[in-house]
Amino acid sequence: MSRLEEQIEIDAPAEQVWAQLHRIDEYPQFVDGVRSAFAEGDSRAHFDVGAGGEPRGFDTELTDRGGEQVLAWKTLGGSPELKGAFAVLEVDDGHCALQARLEYDGAELREAFGGPKGFAQVRAVEQAVRTDLEHFKELMENR
Repeated sequence: MSRLEEQIEIDAPAEQVWAQLHRIDEYPQFVDGVRSAFAEGDSRAHFDVGAGGEPRGFDTELTDRGGEQVLAWKTLGGSPELKGAFAVLEVDDGHCALQARLEYDGAELREAFGGPKGFAQVRAVEQAVRTDLEHFKELMENR
């Protein structure tokens, strides 16, 4: 499994960022490739993505650790197996940091979505996560 961790500072209160992470249906606004998303109860979500030229859907299990402001998730069944988490860290009353962690098997990811191999794949995943975090920051700071 490969592991990627990225962090971005956001000019918005931690509570607002935490609340936004729970608006699953708004993920297409900041996650490239996500066409639609919706919550299924309190602990699951479904995502329809377009990657590698073909639409795919996958379900995730969510673990909300509200006291720690950590939202962890993992894909359910099928391939690729992905695990990740978002952690919101308060800097001060009007600023916070958002940490994103992603764990993935490069071969499964390539088989499911196509794309480059090896180091080029790691760079592509890093760039995608950074871009999504920038989009999230823009969304939060323009509200």
